[in-house]
Amino acid sequence: MNYRLLFILFAIVLISCTAQPENKYEFFDASHESFTYSGRNVRINDNTQALISSASSVVFNATGDSIVFLIDCDGDPTSYVVIELNGNYYERFRIVKDYVNRIVIPLSVDKNNEVGLYKATEASNGSILFYGVEAESIHAPNLQNKPLIEFIGNSITCGFGADTREIPCETGTWYDQHNAYLAYGPLVARALNANFQLNSVSGIGIYRNWNDEDTAPVMGDVYFTTYLNGNNDKLWDFSGSKKPDIVSICLGTNDLSDGDGIKERKPFNAEKYVSNYIDLAERIFEVYPTTKMTLLTSPMLSIEKNKMLLSCLQQVKAHFDETRSVSIFEFQPMQANGCDGHPSLNDHEIMAKELLPFYAKLMNN
Repeated sequence: MNYRLLFILFAIVLISCTAQPENKYEFFDASHESFTYSGRNVRINDNTQALISSASSVVFNATGDSIVFLIDCDGDPTSYVVIELNGNYYERFRIVKDYVNRIVIPLSVDKNNEVGLYKATEASNGSILFYGVEAESIHAPNLQNKPLIEFIGNSITCGFGADTREIPCETGTWYDQHNAYLAYGPLVARALNANFQLNSVSGIGIYRNWNDEDTAPVMGDVYFTTYLNGNNDKLWDFSGSKKPDIVSICLGTNDLSDGDGIKERKPFNAEKYVSNYIDLAERIFEVYPTTKMTLLTSPMLSIEKNKMLLSCLQQVKAHFDETRSVSIFEFQPMQANGCDGHPSLNDHEIMAKELLPFYAKLMNN
C-alpha cells in the first residue's frame, strides 16, 4: 500500500474541509432596532431607509473584523456618503444610482465599534437609500443625552464646493465637492460634543434665491416639507424628533447676491427680507418653543452688503426681544477658497473656530 499517497489524499481532504471559513456575517436590514437615524429621513418600505437632508445619518455599534454597508441612491446618477468610525472621519465614498453599492469597512477586533454613515450631498440630489449592513453583530449605540444644534442655511451650510481633494473645482458635476460632514455646522457641533442636523438648500434665500426673483420656493416654503422641496403633500413630522437646543440660521447670501449678471435682478428689498425672516422664525418657534435661535451673518458677502444684512438681522432680533431667545453672530469676512466662491474645507474650519466660543457660551447659559 502506498502510504505516502494515502497521506497526501488525507491532507487534501483535510485542507478542503478547513479552507472553507464559517460564514460569520449576518444581514441586518434598515428596520433593525440597533440603527439610530438622524436628520430628515423616512422609511420607504419594510427594510429601506431614505436619508434625505445634508448630513442625515445612521449610527450603530458593531463587532467583528469588518462590516459591509449596502446602499443605493435615487435622484442624481451619483451621490456621496461619509463614514465615521469610532468618532473619527474614515472616508468619503461615491455612490452609484440603481446599484447595490457594497462598502467594506474594517473594524477593530474585540471592540464594540461605533459606526456612522452620513449623507455628504443634499436633499436636491436625491436620497441615500440605506438597505442595511452585513456584520458579525450589531448593537444600539450608547447615545449620551447630548445637546442638539440644528443648522438652517444655503450652500455654505451644505458644504458645497468644499472638498476638492479628489475632484478639483470646475471638473465633474456641481455636487462632486459636497461634504456636509465637514461643513462648519457639524465641525462646531462635534467640538462641543453636541449632536447636529442640517436643513440646508443650495441657492436658497429668505425671500428670493440666488438667481431667481420670486418664482422658486424659498426657505419658508421648503423647511416644513419632508424633502425640503416645497411639496406640501409630504410635510415633515416635527413631533417624532428631538427638539434642538439651538437653531442656527445662516441665510441672506443669496438674497443679497447679484445673480448671474444676465437675468434681471431687482435691488435688495430689506423690508421683505425682514418680514419673511420673522415669519420663518415664528413658525420655527411654534414647533420648537424653547429653542435658542441664532442669526448668522455671511462670511461670503462684501463689507457693505454684510452691513445691510446685519441691520436686517437686528430688526428680526428686536421683534423677538420680549418673547424669545434670539441672538446674532457676525462672521469675519473671508476670501473663499472652495469652488464657485464657496468656503473650502480649511475655510469651514475657520468658521467653526469663530463660532465655537459663541455657541459654547449659549449652551451654558
